[in-house]
Amino acid sequence: MTKPAAKLIDVARLAGVCNATVSRALAREPSVSAATLQRVEEAARQLGYVPHGAASALRARRSRTIGAVLPTLDNLLYAKATHALQKALDDSGYLLLLACHEFDLTNEVKVARSLIERGVDGIVLIGAEHDDALFAMLADLEIPYLLTWSLDRSGRHPCVGFDNRVAAMRVADYLVDIGHREFAMISGVVAGNDRARARLAGVREALTARDIGLAPQHVIEAPYTLAEGRAAMHSLLASATRPTAVICANDVLAMGAVLECHAQGIAVPDAVSVTGFDDMEAASILVPALTTVRVPMRELGYAAAQQILASIGGTDSARVTELAVDLIVRGTTASPRR
Repeated sequence: MTKPAAKLIDVARLAGVCNATVSRALAREPSVSAATLQRVEEAARQLGYVPHGAASALRARRSRTIGAVLPTLDNLLYAKATHALQKALDDSGYLLLLACHEFDLTNEVKVARSLIERGVDGIVLIGAEHDDALFAMLADLEIPYLLTWSLDRSGRHPCVGFDNRVAAMRVADYLVDIGHREFAMISGVVAGNDRARARLAGVREALTARDIGLAPQHVIEAPYTLAEGRAAMHSLLASATRPTAVICANDVLAMGAVLECHAQGIAVPDAVSVTGFDDMEAASILVPALTTVRVPMRELGYAAAQQILASIGGTDSARVTELAVDLIVRGTTASPRR
């Protein structure tokens, strides 16, 4: 015969506590001592007890789940930051549910609604650009939310991120300082992506301030893949006025650009300098190693977890948390040949 499933009262008896204490312990409420929590968890393990999530959420008016809506799951950078977010939430007794919208802001509203219908206590979003309908829905339903990877200087939306525009300006200024005057940029697709748009704007602004133009034919928007980076670099190398410096919107595009130079026998950085953005692990082992902007992905995920949990708990927290990024100069950049 099948053994009857353990009940909450069975856990309470084995742990020597009341039913309410078991409920509070399994919900990781701070009022429960560490010793009591250990007894309850051990009793639950021995009995094979699994709390009924829906019933627990109904009693507590909390599901102890957070939803995160990503532009894509096919991106190592988002994966690292999301892993840090998940780890920090898990340490606080929360589960993370993931969904993606494939850079379609209309679809993002639909995806976020699905997460809310599943009872998430809060929503973490990527970037600062979202459909007005999404913000309206979150406000109407009083769902705490947080923007990440970008900053909202207006103060309307809570956010954890960094200034993409300023970081890109720093890259351009560095290249000008070492003597470059002929520039190109392999940008991410800017539609529906405020991070890509801010990085392109930062490069334009920095170059304009130094009286350097960025020709329209020297700006190529491309999805974040090695193949697209190679194709974009192929077009730039074939242009009548070949740039001496190519700024890429992320490391994947930059790696593709460097690979295309290798394929054509064009020396990096002697003939052309290339920069990336994000400082993926592979950036340091590329030959030559990639000059790039280091984004603190793990710190971003951890800070996002703390801020969304503070918002859910009703405690005061910063509306804007700005993280520092660093320019990492490596072997793909050098002064242009005279």
